[in-house]
Amino acid sequence: MDEETLERVRAAVMAVPPGQTTTYGEIAERAGLRSPRLVGRILAEDGHDLPWHRVLRADGTCAPHIAREQSARLRAEGVLLVDGRLPRPSRRAPGPG
Repeated sequence: MDEETLERVRAAVMAVPPGQTTTYGEIAERAGLRSPRLVGRILAEDGHDLPWHRVLRADGTCAPHIAREQSARLRAEGVLLVDGRLPRPSRRAPGPG
């Protein structure tokens, strides 16, 4: 993984405002990557200082291994999951300018 790719992903995640969410796929698209899984890997390895909790799976759910902490962090920002899923109208964060 090259540093430029890491920085593009990090910048895309940092751009998601508090109280908003996006998906791994949208971050991949913004960073010019083909794989949402690569975004997940980058966040797992180098995302501790990012608002990683604002990035959800395409179906609006949290990754199972971090679901409890992720939903708590989202709730603190006013984002409420219903039955473990973000309601469809709330799923997209505004894109860059």
